[in-house]
Formats: sequence, structure tokens, C-alpha cells
Amino acid sequence: MMKKSEVVIDKGGTGKPVPIPDPAESFPAMRRAGHLAALTLDYITPFVRPGVSTGALDRLIDTFIRDHGGIPATLGYRGYPKSCCISVNHVVNHGIPSDDKILRPGDILNIDVTVILDGWYGDTSRMFYVGDPGKVPVKGRRLVEVTFEAMWAGIHAVRPGATLGDVGCAIQRVAERNRFAVVREFVGHGIGREFHQPPEVRHFGRAGEGLVLQPGMIFTIEPMINAGGAAVKVLKDGWTAVTRDRSLSAQFEHTVGVTEEGVEIFTLSPAGYEKPPYPADPPPAAGEGRG
Repeated sequence: MMKKSEVVIDKGGTGKPVPIPDPAESFPAMRRAGHLAALTLDYITPFVRPGVSTGALDRLIDTFIRDHGGIPATLGYRGYPKSCCISVNHVVNHGIPSDDKILRPGDILNIDVTVILDGWYGDTSRMFYVGDPGKVPVKGRRLVEVTFEAMWAGIHAVRPGATLGDVGCAIQRVAERNRFAVVREFVGHGIGREFHQPPEVRHFGRAGEGLVLQPGMIFTIEPMINAGGAAVKVLKDGWTAVTRDRSLSAQFEHTVGVTEEGVEIFTLSPAGYEKPPYPADPPPAAGEGRG
């Protein structure tokens, strides 16, 4: 059986204490928060189309989260001004939605949402194509496919006794064998009753190194993969990170928990929307669909 709440020290990584909440409380709460986060991305999917501003998408997301009993976690977090992050083309992450940013056919973008529901955080992101997928550059579509594959390689590495180095190594191997680059500056993170907490989940590394995973640990896996070099820079707004060479960037993210048998994913799409292109029809109504 899983243990009650405890703390372990990340001796193989940051050296910081890693909380392991009581799974009897944390896992049901994370399922609910993760479900709402995933449902939010399902909801916004048909609105991602040419001519729509990222500011308009942000307002729709804010309303949906609040209408379903949640709070947008990013709004006001360390001064962040919006209710989600929308990162288009060469933006790596933390893109600030704006009424001035209009989506164009052939764009690729990541929408990252985190909700607070009953005091627990659910965090997930997905990639989207704007308009006809055939207008997305071939390299962009390939980047999205490989990033999705890399995230799942990391998730499949999660089990008791494995290490965070195993997770990062699995992700890095998929990216680099396809001649793409893993961003180093941004990592996954522990999550639960706090938005960001130890451990750091690097998307690169060596197998067998780093924190040894134990049942009850909860964290995000969210690789950012660039079509060009790995280098990024943060713009003057203090948030928006872009590729230094202006190459395309992609990211997928799930929140996961370590179980006695392996891993549980808290943020699977209720509508089955895992990667683009998505169905043209709107997703099922809230509360319908899988899981």
C-alpha cells in the first residue's frame, strides 16, 4: 500500500525536499483538477482558427474555468497578466495572449492551462494547428509529432524505482534521433497544492541518475522541443521565451502521479483530443466523453 504524506530529499538532483502527499487524498483531488484542465483545452479547440486573436482565446478560457468552479492559476501568478499561456510558432513558452496577436493559416501553437480546483492544481498543454493542416510546414508537423512522441516516452519511463534521469533520457533520445533539440532552460515540476514545487523534471539527462521515483509523487512532464538549436531567450516583457534562431518550437504537457504499478495521467483529454489535427466537430459537452 502507498504511504501517508512524507517528504524525501532530492539527493540526485536539486537537493531540495520533495513532498509526497497522501495518495488517498491527493490522487482523487488531482484527477478532478486535471480533468478540468483537460476539459478546458477540449472546449477551446474549435475556437482555434484563422483570424482569432490569442486574447479572445484567453477570455474564453478564463470564463470556462470559472464557470466550472475553478480559478485560472496563471492570472496574477508572479505578475503574469493572463489566464493561460499561448505560444505561437517560434515562441517556446509563456506567450502572453493579446488582442493584437491574430492567428494565421499554417501557424502552430501551444495552449497551456493550469486550473485551481478545491485548492489543487491541474496543469496541461497541447499543440494546435491553425486552419488547414496541409498549410502547416512539413517540418512543423514533424516537430509536433516528435514532441508528442517524446512526451509519451518520458511518461512511459515513470514507475517506482525509476529515476528522473530515466525520464529525461527517454525524452532526449526521441528528440535528438529526429535531429531536434531539447530546451534546457525550462523544466517540468512538482505540483499539487502548490503550482510549482520540487522536483525539477528535466527533459534531458542520463538514465539511472537523479531522484528515485516513489509512489505518490506528482509532477508534470512538459518537453519543449525546437526545430533548430536549443538556445532560447526571454523577451523584454519578462515572460515570453523564444528560440534564438527563430526556429519553430513545440510542447506537450501532462500532469502525472507515480503509482505502485507505474503511472497515472491526470490530464488526459475527455474528448480524446491528444494531438493535432483534431476533429472539426466540437467536443462533447462538459462532463461527457472518456474518463
